[in-house]
Amino acid sequence: MLDSLREGLQSAVKKLVGANTVDEKAVKEFVRDLQRALIQSDVNVRIALEVTERVQKRALDEKPPAGVTKKDQVVSILYDELARLLGGEGGLQLSKDKTNVLVMLGVQGSGKTTTAAKLARLYSKRGFKVGVVAADTFRPGALAQLKTLVASTGAEVYSDEREKDSVKIAREGRKRFEGSKNLVIVDTAGRHKEEKGLLQEMKEVVGAVKPDATVLVIDGTIGQQCYNQALAFHQAAPVGGIIVTKLDGAAKGGGALAASAATGAKIFFIGTGERIDDLEEFVPTRFVGRLLGMGDLKALMDMVKDAEVVVDEKMTQRLMSGKMTMNDLLAQFEQMKKFGSLKKVLDHIPGFSGQVDVKELDKAEGRVKVYKSIIQSMTTDEKTNPESIDASRLRRIARGSGRSEKDVRELLTRYKQMKTLVKTSKGRELRQMMRRMGDQ
Repeated sequence: MLDSLREGLQSAVKKLVGANTVDEKAVKEFVRDLQRALIQSDVNVRIALEVTERVQKRALDEKPPAGVTKKDQVVSILYDELARLLGGEGGLQLSKDKTNVLVMLGVQGSGKTTTAAKLARLYSKRGFKVGVVAADTFRPGALAQLKTLVASTGAEVYSDEREKDSVKIAREGRKRFEGSKNLVIVDTAGRHKEEKGLLQEMKEVVGAVKPDATVLVIDGTIGQQCYNQALAFHQAAPVGGIIVTKLDGAAKGGGALAASAATGAKIFFIGTGERIDDLEEFVPTRFVGRLLGMGDLKALMDMVKDAEVVVDEKMTQRLMSGKMTMNDLLAQFEQMKKFGSLKKVLDHIPGFSGQVDVKELDKAEGRVKVYKSIIQSMTTDEKTNPESIDASRLRRIARGSGRSEKDVRELLTRYKQMKTLVKTSKGRELRQMMRRMGDQ
């Protein structure tokens, strides 16, 4: 996610940390590197300059607290200013003791219907009774798409295929779920933001259902154009919060987040993938920590909880002590499918964020099916003691799994690399993370 921005920021920080002294010249060079990283990630030039000017002024004017180096102080200042750029703390607050109503706004193609289903999934898992109102009567297939997506969430969908008045459907849907649900999500129609009919319809829907929050869904790939889009909707129906979608690999993601925050509305969530579970609560300080390579263990714990991952304490102990078996590796492959991406997990771990070769990760994930079939062709002894696999056994495993000997050797190499990683100092953070998982 936001790879270009992360790489640019981490490169600037690494250069500063590697400098012999942090004098005025070093600070100004650091600021120029920051400006370049922000602008290349499509952050508005004015916003980028304002942020970096504040970083430079504070870095030159403020003295480090006792026991803190100048380098650490400058990085801390950058952390503060980036978090400030991306908006304040405090996300979507819902109570189970009442019927909370959300109205989803957004142009066609922003991912609004998918996001409505993702919200239904997230809050159903948090114990809410969720109802979704299908009030998009404009787009052909909208109802069918919504029903398909919501089917796996446990939520109920209200629709009326004979009615073409979306305002009436929204009103009736709220009435239908009042008292029986404590979260009602109204999915509205989307067209182009310039169409007056869309904005007028939004006003009428909001007036009819009187939501606790209007949630604007914005496509993260449009970058700093998010500002004008958010402003247009905000003027029609005050926006209570924003969800930025399609941030997985979006080159303009930095611009989208900065522009959204600039409207004054809080960013509630970010969409990080196509799966129904790929919706992440947005906390600026934690998000900036990941951009700067500091990780975000709290978000990782939330991912573990939301993915309903079962942590095997005995296996965790084996992994932490570097005594991993092939059975453990197979179990990790199965658990990882619940997260959707190994890269997403590593991005949250301090010391690993941005440090692992993405191409290697993608290749490894693409090879999981191959690896699973190989492991399943091993004997119990071979799974427990992979070091016992000699040339003869390797050939037998390859034949039994229908894979090449090269594939088997590759798996054994990966296995040894993972064991080595956990044993080294670079694996300390991973072991600490595992302990925390075991305590959940």
